[in-house]
Amino acid sequence: MENVIPRYRRPIPSIGDPVIDVAHWDTAIDAYDDKEYKKSVFEVLNYINPALLKGKDLTGDVEIIQMQGSAEIQVKITDKTLRIQAPFLKITSETNKVALLRRVGEVNFSPLGLASIVLRGEELWFEYEMSLVVCQPNKVYDLLHEVCVYADDYDDQFIDKYKATFYKEPKIKPLSEKEKEEVWSQISDIFEDYHNYTQFFIEKRWTNFQWDNLVISLLKLSNMPYIHGKLRSDLIEYVRNLFNGDLDFQFRVDKGVNFMKKLSAKPKEEIMKNAYHAEQFISLRWRSSPQIVTDRLKGNLEQVQKYEKEESYFSLSYYLQFTLLKLIYDFNLEESYKKAIEDVMEEVSSLEPDEAAPKLTKVYYQLYEANVTEQEVTEAPKKKKGFFSKLFN
Repeated sequence: MENVIPRYRRPIPSIGDPVIDVAHWDTAIDAYDDKEYKKSVFEVLNYINPALLKGKDLTGDVEIIQMQGSAEIQVKITDKTLRIQAPFLKITSETNKVALLRRVGEVNFSPLGLASIVLRGEELWFEYEMSLVVCQPNKVYDLLHEVCVYADDYDDQFIDKYKATFYKEPKIKPLSEKEKEEVWSQISDIFEDYHNYTQFFIEKRWTNFQWDNLVISLLKLSNMPYIHGKLRSDLIEYVRNLFNGDLDFQFRVDKGVNFMKKLSAKPKEEIMKNAYHAEQFISLRWRSSPQIVTDRLKGNLEQVQKYEKEESYFSLSYYLQFTLLKLIYDFNLEESYKKAIEDVMEEVSSLEPDEAAPKLTKVYYQLYEANVTEQEVTEAPKKKKGFFSKLFN
């Protein structure tokens, strides 16, 4: 095969993915500093998802009930307190109750940092309550993000492992037939490229690039906002493992390779049952701002400059691919930032690394310097036999 950049097609839009408005965050900070605590909480909610408070009377107590995938998020705001609850599982006669509650105890210690899972009869609930005086916007956002993400994540895991059942069936909207066709085509391309590049790196004995190949493939799948259920939980687990420097490098790669082998061998129907539009309270990604993105990319600067100096275009192009995809994976980016990444990823698809690296590098620096502008993306030039194709073919 030719040594070119793997293909990329941006995911189709998801009707359930909230779009942030940064202006609400600034207002929330100002309101909290001015001791307008209730207004501050409202503005955090408007920042998270403008639909949450739409049409509600904000003069008295305010209650919100909104699904986050398969978890029901309940929020109550009074003049004095903020209470968040999320019933998410039921225990039945078939449930391995002892093992389930042991795991719940572990989760309450870690990764949960604010909320706790409590047992109410035969139901499991996430719960947390605090005075409005201590509802600093970052704390409110982190709390809601924690409850929503883990409630929607652990229900699938606990149902699969311990035979619990959903508290309430998720509100979902199936993909249209046209959407299903497009989504499966994209997933098939990812699997095909993964296997082709795996073989390519084996033949070249470039074993370290297996990590890059895995990460890029898994991030492309994970960044599809309509991937839910057990598949989403599995993707989160394996992406986390691959970036966990405390684990042996080869162990991470081997586990990832085994996962991709099993996943890509599954029937279309089994994979596509995890693809649908789902109602969401909050984006699963962390909040972002130009400064947050700059701070993240600052950690990559030394490596980028090293590859640039060495003119190591192959390493640079792969390094920047997963660096940019990881931004989309981790953060609910402003639309201009997300578009810049998706535009360049599509533009460099099937280009040779020496052609792709400068384009990826340009966008990296634009994001790093918070200098993102709308760019007209021209059709990618036809591949020519350049340095890399002569060397590797």
